[in-house]
Amino acid sequence: MKRILLVGHNDLRLFLKSRTSFIWLFVIPLMFIGLMGTLARYGPGKTENRFPPVLVEDHDTGHVGGYFVDLLAAQGLWRPDPEKDKTNKPVCGIRIPADFTARLQARQDTNVEYTVLDPTRAADAMLIEARVVRALVTLNSHLLEASAATGPGTFPTGAALQAVRAKPDPVILEAKYENPRQVPTGFNFSLPGNLVNFLMMNLLIFGGTTVAAHRRNGTLRRLMTLPVRRGELVAGRIFGLWLLGLVQIVFFLLVGRFVFHVNLGANLPGVALVLIVFAWVAAALGVLVGSVLDAPDRVAGVCVFASLMMACLGGCWFPLEVMPDWMKVVAHCVPTGWAMDALNHLITFGHGTGTVVTPLLVLAGCAIAATAAAAKFFRV
Repeated sequence: MKRILLVGHNDLRLFLKSRTSFIWLFVIPLMFIGLMGTLARYGPGKTENRFPPVLVEDHDTGHVGGYFVDLLAAQGLWRPDPEKDKTNKPVCGIRIPADFTARLQARQDTNVEYTVLDPTRAADAMLIEARVVRALVTLNSHLLEASAATGPGTFPTGAALQAVRAKPDPVILEAKYENPRQVPTGFNFSLPGNLVNFLMMNLLIFGGTTVAAHRRNGTLRRLMTLPVRRGELVAGRIFGLWLLGLVQIVFFLLVGRFVFHVNLGANLPGVALVLIVFAWVAAALGVLVGSVLDAPDRVAGVCVFASLMMACLGGCWFPLEVMPDWMKVVAHCVPTGWAMDALNHLITFGHGTGTVVTPLLVLAGCAIAATAAAAKFFRV
């Protein structure tokens, strides 16, 4: 055990002596986390219940038009300020005609004009249309209730409508989401996604190229002349890479908590455990690739390609929740998919550590298998 620790600590010291290592360990991942965390936001309002902007034009000369605007606002249809919200262009337009109240008083049919202003946002337009219909149903029911209260032949005044609205509803519908946020967004997604991505990439490249280079220049042969066993040398190399990953994990968990305000909370031990096991997987794969391939430049190319493919398929670049079903199956064929599945459950959905036992077991199995393969194919 002492020799394993010595080999691992020496490898970590050599890794951290290189300025290039700091760039790939900290600077570039930090840039990607900041960029993706800023871009991975889905418009204004809450991500789980969107409130897209609407252009509302109230031309009514009576009191019902203003009351209807209040009902629209109660449905979450907000109007952007043209001076302050120049980037939030309205998705739809609602126009209340000038004779809206007059036609209602005369018991005549009247229409509210509804126009889609941005055809590219069809989903938001459907959401707005549903809320407009709800507001119209509410308006009609309030008019009927106020008319019944004021007597036949009279049209409800503004005060009568407000009195009806102030009454408590006899029936209350309580709706809530099973998960607080169905799709991971913002820094809650970009931090774990990029951390998993760069953990895999860095440990693969550093581990693979180092083993291949040391075998080519004879360092491994010289090490075998010392009182160290072949298995201890393999374990020491994996341990050194794991320590390197641990440094990256600690740094980005601190940055995520205090700079990006990622929701770690009580699940921090679970998040750390998933990342620690995943770092073991990446470290063992790095030593395995370096043991199988000879040329360091070839090793680097294979490691970059493999890490990018696993990041793409595993949900590091976009959430698994937006993937088709067949892609979700493919994502769980690579370690990154299991790591992202566990981290999203802990960070975004707020589930406890008990819900990620299966991903942890799968990652531990991958780590053991990769370690055994690295020991079998390790050459000096």
